[in-house]
Amino acid sequence: IFGKMAETMNIVEEIRNRVILGEYNVKNVHTSDYPGNYPGYDDTWDMQKFQKNFRIDIVHLDESTMEFDMVGIDAAIANAFRRILLAEVPTMAIEKVFIYNNTSIVQDEVLAHRLGLVPIKADPRLFEYRTSAEEEGSEIDTIQLQLKIKCSRNPRATKDSADPRELYLNHMVYSRDIKWVPIGNQADVFADSVIAPVHDDILIAQLRPGQELDVIMHCVKGIGQDHAKFSPVATASYRLLPDITLLEPVEGERAERLKRCFSRGVIDIQDVVAKVVDSRLDTCSREFLRHDDLKNAVKLARFRDHFIFTVESTGILPPDVLVTEAIKVLMVKCQRFLSELDSTDLE
Repeated sequence: IFGKMAETMNIVEEIRNRVILGEYNVKNVHTSDYPGNYPGYDDTWDMQKFQKNFRIDIVHLDESTMEFDMVGIDAAIANAFRRILLAEVPTMAIEKVFIYNNTSIVQDEVLAHRLGLVPIKADPRLFEYRTSAEEEGSEIDTIQLQLKIKCSRNPRATKDSADPRELYLNHMVYSRDIKWVPIGNQADVFADSVIAPVHDDILIAQLRPGQELDVIMHCVKGIGQDHAKFSPVATASYRLLPDITLLEPVEGERAERLKRCFSRGVIDIQDVVAKVVDSRLDTCSREFLRHDDLKNAVKLARFRDHFIFTVESTGILPPDVLVTEAIKVLMVKCQRFLSELDSTDLE
């Protein structure tokens, strides 16, 4: 009886805590640990229990990318962070393009679209949202940029040269040619940080002698929900931590084949026997299921509440700042929801 009870408990724990990757399906996908679903389990939400189990571990952080583990949280909350990073953390981007002269072969609307997608290095926290599209921009809600460039022949080029880089001057228009024109007191406020495109080598257009561009641009504050150019991340994604269990000893040639079925560094062979070294590196391709003599030797699952986040910034803000800002946005949403509930109760 005790053996059967222990087996049942193990099955329940697996259903509650693991997503099982089978040959033809994925089991235990949905969260099931809600109150009253499992006899003998108290699944009522408790703040102390949550604080004890929840943690964030930063695995990698540099100026453009961040990888961190978010453990002890439901998929809905993790997905909320991901969606907020993509669409609701504000940035500054080019919104209005005033083209005074464009004699290049790039059409005005195409040029405006290309300019809008150039990420601008400016801290959006120092600016306000523009109240009306009709109003003239001010120093608190608008950044003005200028692109003024003309292509001409290089008088020093050799007669037999066919290389455009030698024949012409300013024939390639890059993002480095976009210059910041301070409005009001912006020159003093941003004296320590010059506002400019994040990358200076983004190709905007190609010119030939006599062709020129004279453009004024206005940057405003916005969110990715309105347009992708405002999204502060190149990508923000998460995956569940893999859990690989060997159900039987795998030795010799089988061990070599098993090692090749997984990503590099996941399986190692120690004393002719395959061992799981680092399941985190696995992509869960399920390649081992193609081998009849290996498919029953491995159990592949994922931890339901262990999320591995990868955030890659466009360079406007560091990735750790973006995650902090996403948390603030979620907190504001929660506060708004609670205040709406209170106002409804009063009515």
